[in-house]
Amino acid sequence: FYYFIRLCLEKILLQCILQSRTLSGADAINALRPFYFAVHPDFFGQHPKEREVNENSLKRLNGYLENLQKPGFRSFKPTQLTFYVREREPNSSNVPESFSASGFRAVSFTLHTRDLLSTVLDILNSCSLSTEHIQSLNVNSQPHKETKSTVNRPIKWDKTYYSFTGFKDPEEELEQVQRVGTTLISWLDDNEASAVKKLKKSLPLRKELERLKFELSHQLQLSDIRWQRSWGIAHRCSQLHSLGRLVEQRPEVLKHVKGRTVVFTDRSGMSAAGHIMLGTMDVHHHWTKIFERLPNYYKLQKRLLLLEDRISQLLGGIQVTYIEELQPLVTLEEYYETLDSFYNKLRDSRLPFHPRSLRGLQMILESDRYAPRLHEFGHFTIPTICDPATLQWFIFAKAQEARENLKRKEKMVITEKELIDTSTEKFSLDRLYKDPSVSSAQMIDCCKRLLEESLPYLQGMHLCISHFYSVLQDGDLCIPWNWK
Repeated sequence: FYYFIRLCLEKILLQCILQSRTLSGADAINALRPFYFAVHPDFFGQHPKEREVNENSLKRLNGYLENLQKPGFRSFKPTQLTFYVREREPNSSNVPESFSASGFRAVSFTLHTRDLLSTVLDILNSCSLSTEHIQSLNVNSQPHKETKSTVNRPIKWDKTYYSFTGFKDPEEELEQVQRVGTTLISWLDDNEASAVKKLKKSLPLRKELERLKFELSHQLQLSDIRWQRSWGIAHRCSQLHSLGRLVEQRPEVLKHVKGRTVVFTDRSGMSAAGHIMLGTMDVHHHWTKIFERLPNYYKLQKRLLLLEDRISQLLGGIQVTYIEELQPLVTLEEYYETLDSFYNKLRDSRLPFHPRSLRGLQMILESDRYAPRLHEFGHFTIPTICDPATLQWFIFAKAQEARENLKRKEKMVITEKELIDTSTEKFSLDRLYKDPSVSSAQMIDCCKRLLEESLPYLQGMHLCISHFYSVLQDGDLCIPWNWK
């Protein structure tokens, strides 16, 4: 009852504010700070699809907010937006920055308001974010005379934040992108010395990282140790030291890890690909629980594989798969629920696929799409909500093209590897790799053009092909795939 009364009073108070005051552009930015923190694309680096959705929605939202501040602007069209909002930690409703690493949720809403304050309130309420802080803002009775509002990057973090978390510094990326006239040669001239200095400083830590990785992999008989994001070398060593201490303290809990891959990521559990996920913000107690649950995870994984086989049988033998490089990182439980729901829909629809007619083809399931599509690599991307009849027609219509794309993919992967090896050897690179967001076609184009150049600067360096110019904290050189 008291909670209900409080909600009513808050609603009345906010309505009074809405009727009597207006918000300046600067106040709107400040008021939306919890929202930006929850949806900013920089926090979705390992989820390219969600990042793209948030980037596009932010652009549209920024345009809407800017129009609200133009004098005399009266022509408004309702604007529907979709954002992926990072989930909060439990019991942290009063702390805007307290978000969990457990995942995110999709939120859709339509803006149709004609003033900043009501728009800000609509956004926060739609995303289930607190509006209490708005009452303490310096809200004026007359709007500021502003024609533009800088709402693209309202949060400025200290440089140490990016070093610790492994996120890319958006200001640094923006500066690099804005250098339209930058050429590869001129950029290497300006940044070679800095990269060499950082690389030399990181060499002892790189050796320590390789030693720790080898010893733990051998001791636990692991298939591999990976990282979800490009954390710095020091951070990775710290994570391996932490795992090593757990091995010394509780060796008995790691008896079921043989042959598995361990991935240091933002959440603990088992991934849809069957890898053991260790959340970097979790303590040993949480890791221990994951290792103790492994036998149950393995049982669930067997059930998941059986479910994939049943779906395959219903769809003419097409292989249901999970592609780590192209799909968001989800837990085994989440992926099983997705498959189970999709299987039940297919089973009830009784689609007339001829047995084994689609053998050799592949498909992945995605929950954030509304229409099926065929990927350039030959696999079908099928929305979980796809109508069975639409699914059947689309697969039949695109089956031959899918087989051709799969053959093209095989050739492209071989070509890409050959070009990487040739480039590494020609420039005496210590390592040549690409950002996950760079496609094979882009990497091939980049390497072909690199091989036409003479670049003595690259000897002994670590070169990453990305979308921007940057020198990473450990001396890796990042260049855009379409460099000039």
